[in-house]
Amino acid sequence: MKFLYILLLLSLTSCSSNYNWGWYILDPRLESGLTNIEFLISGLGLTISISLISIIISIFIGFFIALPGLSNNKLLILVNRSYIEFFRAVPLLVLLLWVYYGLPVIFGISIGAFMAGIISLSLSDAAFEAEIFRAGLQSIGSGQKDASKSIGLSKSQEMRLIILPQAIRIILPAIGNQFVYVLKMSSLVSIIGLADLTRKANELVVTVYRPLEIYTFLVLEYFVLILIISYFIRKLEKKLKINS
Repeated sequence: MKFLYILLLLSLTSCSSNYNWGWYILDPRLESGLTNIEFLISGLGLTISISLISIIISIFIGFFIALPGLSNNKLLILVNRSYIEFFRAVPLLVLLLWVYYGLPVIFGISIGAFMAGIISLSLSDAAFEAEIFRAGLQSIGSGQKDASKSIGLSKSQEMRLIILPQAIRIILPAIGNQFVYVLKMSSLVSIIGLADLTRKANELVVTVYRPLEIYTFLVLEYFVLILIISYFIRKLEKKLKINS
């Protein structure tokens, strides 16, 4: 990763002779540069935590929203489609602002920026997770269901022991992609004052007036995060294939 960082800096430095690059603000050999780097990285924990909590909640919500979509009951199907179409249609930024400013007014409760971010990301991503689960569950052949009935399994046992484990192996890459999506979209919580990676970068830009250098560093932060997540997702996929 150090090589990629140096390569990117060299390519950016050579792309224009009119701009005086100020990488000294992020030079770890200087006390000020090291302080700036530590300040930028300090939002890492919050970005990871809000993304991880949101994806876990959205997976659970998405699964239970997907189940009515598999029913023959028109009312249940309507519930499924209404949720999915609504939250896929509303932009995440709009939903985030509405949750942060609207819920305290409507319900008379006080929620912080962290909770507003989790609620918005979870509800929005759950609509996509529901479609992923629906496709995965429908991909399991009817023979598996017939076999579970023949050995006397109930509907819940059939779902928990037979259908769901096979569906998870199929949909894991799609869920991994959604985790990457949630991680990137979590940058929007900076607009309501949450001190994530993006918020820290915005604050430092106001202080040192070097937006290009700081936002380049921010790009690298998200790039490294997504590489790490992708690595572990691939490892998990291989493990599930070996155990299948």
